[in-house]
Amino acid sequence: MGSIYISNGLKIKGVYLKVALKIIDKSTKKTDKINFCYLCTNLNLHSYFMKTLKDFNFNAKKAIIRVDFNVPLDEHFNVTDATRIEAAKPTIDAILAQGGSVILMSHLGRPKGKEDQFSLRHIVAKCSEILGVNVQFAADCIGDTAQNAAHNLKQGDVLLLENLRFYKEEEAGDVDFAKELASLGDIYVNDAFGTAHRAHASTTIIAQFFPEHKCFGLLLAKEIESLNRVLNNSVKPVTAILGGSKVSSKITVIENILDKVDHMIIGGGMTFTFIKALGGKVGDSICEDDKLELALEILHLAKQKNVHIHIPVDVVAADAFANDAHTQIVDVREIPDGWQGLDAGPKSLANFKEVIMASKTILWNGPLGVFEMESFAKGTITLGNYIAEATENGAFSLVGGGDSVAAVKQFGLEDKMSYVSTGGGAMLEMLEGRTLPGIAAILD
Repeated sequence: MGSIYISNGLKIKGVYLKVALKIIDKSTKKTDKINFCYLCTNLNLHSYFMKTLKDFNFNAKKAIIRVDFNVPLDEHFNVTDATRIEAAKPTIDAILAQGGSVILMSHLGRPKGKEDQFSLRHIVAKCSEILGVNVQFAADCIGDTAQNAAHNLKQGDVLLLENLRFYKEEEAGDVDFAKELASLGDIYVNDAFGTAHRAHASTTIIAQFFPEHKCFGLLLAKEIESLNRVLNNSVKPVTAILGGSKVSSKITVIENILDKVDHMIIGGGMTFTFIKALGGKVGDSICEDDKLELALEILHLAKQKNVHIHIPVDVVAADAFANDAHTQIVDVREIPDGWQGLDAGPKSLANFKEVIMASKTILWNGPLGVFEMESFAKGTITLGNYIAEATENGAFSLVGGGDSVAAVKQFGLEDKMSYVSTGGGAMLEMLEGRTLPGIAAILD
């Protein structure tokens, strides 16, 4: 990584830390500022540099908060899952309690221009209900409408701006658009982990207009801390459970976390690429034939790093991809032609239980089977119960990634996990070791 040049400032554990740490390559002498976020996250220094709500006095201040209120709506525009609104409530409550006012900005869906079906006015009532205040609504996010609404805010007021993505400038990361948004508030708060991997105007560019007055919200800070606890400050043994259909979609994650885990459980459709690479018969199961060599390389690398890889030994095989298909339990290496593996079998689950119950830190990303179909949900449910039991016994469990999050919610396991991440793509990119623009912009 090069040498770290540090000088006067805060002294922690015998090391003087300069406010603006720079990583300088010994050979080129070039400063790599983009590694600042990586440094803070991967060297466990993040807590010393992360500005959060506690670093500011919000009394009589207007906080402009980037939230992720991209919530599902039914055909009558009723919110069907308010989890993301509820997740932002602690940050909003904390600012209001100090005598501040709040301006909320978010996107909803993927509108092409200004389309009423994607208007955030549809969620105002639900926001008011959850936050316990009468949420005001501005029919635009910039211009006179937004300026007047923000200007008239009083202490304790909450204003929701119209959909940011009604303007193409949002996703383009337009500086002028970000500047207009910034003009509405006194302090910028990013509390949207789900969009932290996007260099959009409201998630990244806007931060430059608040050089000394920007911070993480409680939700985003918790996301960073939870991931850091798994990846860099974990209690061993550490187990990562990776599901999903394709090895190719998880290869970067696997490579990045092999140095950080003791055990890796591989499940879902990925199983069959590994099994075929090892000479097994996978029948009609999903398999990436062009990734067989890659699967063997992963197994070899894991062995070099003394990481124990656990793959299903039996599966629930079906003669069709359907809930009412005929099923049988078969050896994962001997799946008959015309049959496909759709869930982990009982012997596999028994093996996984032994690993999970001995773990002190658990990362779960991806289901073990096609849990959306009741006939193939048992593996994922059972795995979730094992993790819940291990958590109750003192392990730290982090669940992240769209499908695994959906599974713990569907099966009532959410409250039994240490932390359930709100960001699918953002979490995956952090697991891959990438610097997230929305996080780097606050740390810069």
